[in-house]
Amino acid sequence: QVQLVESGGGLVQAGGSLRLSCAASGRLFRRYAMGWFRQAPGKEREFVASCTWSDSSTRYVDSVKGRFTISTDNAQNTVYLQMNSLKPEDTAIYYCAAGSYTSSLSSLSGQYDYWGQGTQVTVSS
Repeated sequence: QVQLVESGGGLVQAGGSLRLSCAASGRLFRRYAMGWFRQAPGKEREFVASCTWSDSSTRYVDSVKGRFTISTDNAQNTVYLQMNSLKPEDTAIYYCAAGSYTSSLSSLSGQYDYWGQGTQVTVSS
């Protein structure tokens, strides 16, 4: 069992920045790939970014490349999503997820086994 707790959401103006945190705990969580997803009202859940604990591999959806950065702090057991140059279309609930798959980093929500409760990000224009 892996537990994930997100924090860091809030209200920000367009062009601003936020950093989301996901504190991970539980059995063997370092073996899991980590991902960030988001869901806007009336829309499907969307992949944002993923990474591993053990190397520098990362993957991003095209709409956030160059603006968002996913990273881990192994000492703090925390995954971060640094979000810069935020746009109103980034408004959503952001979820942290952990997946036990062993293939290359995945953008498919079905391959992630554990999810946090979500944190709201609102970007005003």
